[in-house]
Amino acid sequence: MIGIIGGYGIQELLEDPRPLEIDTPYGKPSGPLYKGMLKGKEVCLLPRHGIEHQFPPHKVPYRANLHALKEVGCTRIIAVSAVGSLQEDYKPGTIAILDQFIDYTKTRSYTYHDGPKVYHPSSADPFCEEMRRLFHKACHDLGIEHKKTGTYICVEGPRFSTRAESRMFRQFADVIGMTMVPEINLAIEKELCYCGLALVTDYDVWAEKPVDIDEVVRVMKENQANVMQLLETAIPLLPEERGGPCKDTMKNAGV
Repeated sequence: MIGIIGGYGIQELLEDPRPLEIDTPYGKPSGPLYKGMLKGKEVCLLPRHGIEHQFPPHKVPYRANLHALKEVGCTRIIAVSAVGSLQEDYKPGTIAILDQFIDYTKTRSYTYHDGPKVYHPSSADPFCEEMRRLFHKACHDLGIEHKKTGTYICVEGPRFSTRAESRMFRQFADVIGMTMVPEINLAIEKELCYCGLALVTDYDVWAEKPVDIDEVVRVMKENQANVMQLLETAIPLLPEERGGPCKDTMKNAGV
């Protein structure tokens, strides 16, 4: 089964979505999971910030979310998120198919393994290459403006960056957001394939105009149709069997 993590309203993608209330050893996830079919594929959707957008980025129950998705049978995760652009050519409205991330967060729960058994999973190539290639091809075929690679820097939030921070981040990353970490770390530990689709909503504050939440929401709404079309096109093409290394990330990670 394929899990999709995104904003509230993504359940509209599904035919006859059924809400599932899940409890986990890490508490409740952000909200009910919505299970249903999408173009012949079984899919489970989870609104990252809750059904009323009540969880700020640093308070999202990430461990519960990923545990719940794995518990109901998901093996692949597609994570859709809004980001600011740190580079001129990552224009608002572009979808970046992420291949790397930088963690600049401080206070979150990053792992399922707090001891006494110690694990050090590899994060060298954290995003699923099989899904990245498939979404790149789908964007190309649909004529959707996109970048086939992108480095995402994750900041703590909920505030936006200062101009000085934004200028610094530009030296190392292409886009900036507040939710990819520890979501992807936990997906790696659950041996889930993870694909990050970053929807560029604005130029961060390195540009002349400071980031504005109204502008972010406007661009998100304008580009929602592209995201829906992309998911409906790419998801049916995913092979039943996973071919990459994601399914074995913990195999030799234990000390």
